[in-house]
Amino acid sequence: MDLGLASKRIIVTGGSRGIGLSIAESCAKEGARVAICGRSQASLDAAAATLAAYGGEVVAHSCDVGDPEDLAAFLERARQDLGGLDGLVNNPSAFGHQDDEESWRSNLDVDLLGVVRATRFAADAIEEDSGGAIVNISSISGIGASGNIAYGAAKAAVIHATQSYARKLAAKRIRVNAIAPGSIEFPGGLWDQRRREEPEKYQSTLAVIPFGRMGHPEEIGKVAAFLLSDVASWITGQTITVDGGQNL
Repeated sequence: MDLGLASKRIIVTGGSRGIGLSIAESCAKEGARVAICGRSQASLDAAAATLAAYGGEVVAHSCDVGDPEDLAAFLERARQDLGGLDGLVNNPSAFGHQDDEESWRSNLDVDLLGVVRATRFAADAIEEDSGGAIVNISSISGIGASGNIAYGAAKAAVIHATQSYARKLAAKRIRVNAIAPGSIEFPGGLWDQRRREEPEKYQSTLAVIPFGRMGHPEEIGKVAAFLLSDVASWITGQTITVDGGQNL
């Protein structure tokens, strides 16, 4: 299916690896012009090379999404490089999994306030007459209570913000949706690390997934590309769970 993303200008924060890179890749495959950010220059360079192979324009800049000034500078630079903005994906996470001050602060700064700040920017940058879309990456940890209290609370707030901004921005024809991934495994990621270092935790999580496997980043990327596209033109304020039945 042609999603109609050709030449669309899309920013993906936290797009240098894992889910973020797969989202950017799904968009690039559809012909979109993509801007990504991350904190590791080596990962950014590798991601940019991957995306450039699809023949479209790729913009990659380092950015700490938890730093308001750094994020604002990246978003404006990306908008100028792309010549405008049609879509935004808020993907990064601090992955603070402890119930301590540092985890709460980092998750709120990155997972929640990073979404809020970037959404405010997109609300002004996306042209009202053409409309656009915002996709926020939450988690199934944000849908119900989990052991990751600070992380789950921040992701739950992302779902609430998604619904609120969807209502607020509908008049500008900007759709706002969220994706709640389950456990996603990729080289160097959290579940790859746990498979090697915490095999009992890995296996206990695997055991509650009806599909019998961890998810793949591209399974999130394809859903994000769909939500960014006009094929999803009547979908807003929704949270799409992509978890192989893990949260049933």
